[in-house]
Amino acid sequence: MASRKFKGSIKHIAIDREETMDRLQFFTPVRISRGQESPVEEIYSVAEAMGFLRKWPTGRRGPVYQCAVNCCSAALAGRMSAEEARKAFAGFARITRLLDEDMALPIGGENIDSVHALRR
Repeated sequence: MASRKFKGSIKHIAIDREETMDRLQFFTPVRISRGQESPVEEIYSVAEAMGFLRKWPTGRRGPVYQCAVNCCSAALAGRMSAEEARKAFAGFARITRLLDEDMALPIGGENIDSVHALRR
């Protein structure tokens, strides 16, 4: 009997993990561009964003970085939505100039020149 209860517990944990992973997926991935020579990297979830942030150089970790880490941690703990964490991560990518230009385009018909003007 103990083994049946154990198997049921593992199944329950697996279902919880799947629900958590679905809850932590971004509706739209954040596209990271490291330059013209490198392919664009797409970040699809809070876990992927956190993995990216953990690899960020220690000497370049400022307040925007810390905000993104805090938001991703809160989302992983269930205290914040994945989309709120996505916004913080996308803000970090924009500030560090890693956000792909396609994602930086403003809504409302403005052109790419206005985006470049904001980046200067």
